[in-house]
Amino acid sequence: MSGHSKWATTKHKKAAVDAKRAKLFAKLIKNIEVAARTGGGDVSGNPTLYDAIQTAKKSSVPGDNIDRAVKRGSGEDAGGADYQTIMYEGYAPGGVALLIECLTDNRNRAASDVRVAVTRGGGSMGDPGSVSYLFTRKGVIEVPKTDGVTDEDVLLAVVDAGAEEVTDEGDTFEVICEATDLVDVRTALVDGGMDYDTAEARFLPATEIELDADGARKVFRLIDSLEESDDVQNVYSNADVTDEVLAELENDD
Repeated sequence: MSGHSKWATTKHKKAAVDAKRAKLFAKLIKNIEVAARTGGGDVSGNPTLYDAIQTAKKSSVPGDNIDRAVKRGSGEDAGGADYQTIMYEGYAPGGVALLIECLTDNRNRAASDVRVAVTRGGGSMGDPGSVSYLFTRKGVIEVPKTDGVTDEDVLLAVVDAGAEEVTDEGDTFEVICEATDLVDVRTALVDGGMDYDTAEARFLPATEIELDADGARKVFRLIDSLEESDDVQNVYSNADVTDEVLAELENDD
């Protein structure tokens, strides 16, 4: 897992009741609405919607909010926005590559927010294709650890469904597969009696840049600024931060 993913996970656990929770809810609701608009409101025939709803439930998004998002997206209720997915590319301090995924109903606002956050954070925008070649879209499933279950147990449950690897990420096991195999691997986990926290497609870097504490502070500060935008849905980077550096950053608080 990238350094920022670890850092974001730590922060979300520590700040579960602050303003970031509301922003997280809004982004999860947007995912549900878009999934329902794209594939319909029936979860039995729309695995993307199913996973979006499951992720929202795991994050304690109220059921009424989820139901309304499904109805808006599917057209059952009025008021749904016409969201577009836009990907921006750039660099954070230290040459760290950034893929910035926006889900927006206003392209000009999204472009402005992204450019301002990147430049103010000491980074620079890149042309299309300038960093995207460093990333591959993969299916990623996070499986919470339970007593007696090992990474080998998880791999045995999902390898025939297309899983490529299982890694130990501390509190969870991370299952990696092709994005097209995500539903099959997730289904294999459930059939094997294993729960999961999230199942989604992400952009994973082929190579990573290891950062010291000062470099990590700069990169994370920029990413945090990007994530303040309502239009920014995900930020992917090739930053790598050791557990020792993460521990040092946690002491900053």
